[in-house]
Amino acid sequence: MVSIKPKISTYISLSMVLLVLVAGLVLILRDFSYKGTFPLWFYLVACSLITLVILMLLVKMMAGWRFITAGKDQIVIRLPLRGSTKAYPVSEILAWEEETILANKREFKQVTIAFQDHQSISVSNHEHEAYTDLVSYLKKKAQKQMIKNKKA
Repeated sequence: MVSIKPKISTYISLSMVLLVLVAGLVLILRDFSYKGTFPLWFYLVACSLITLVILMLLVKMMAGWRFITAGKDQIVIRLPLRGSTKAYPVSEILAWEEETILANKREFKQVTIAFQDHQSISVSNHEHEAYTDLVSYLKKKAQKQMIKNKKA
């Protein structure tokens, strides 16, 4: 049984970035309310951009918080923030593909699995634990559904 969980270190680092952004937003709003050092347009633009980045980061963190279990010829996806659990038999996998990208001398891998009910999941080696176990499970159980990468 393969259990794929989000890496806690990834969420800790994203939380630290989130705290820095919130602190920056609070400091900008505090400066606006007490001193007004900059023109009004600066506060409007800076607060809007920081708020947008904070919201995008929160959505990324919440959307990525899922637990996947692969074994016994099925894949179970549990989304705790939605309160839902969905089990897919291996036979319901339409296709799956593993992508590999080299960036900054590091290898980034991501596997995307598409199911028959038009749902899909993506799991990456930098954000999830037991990534290699999932790929080996898919290679063993769903070899025919694997999409071969074409190199140009």
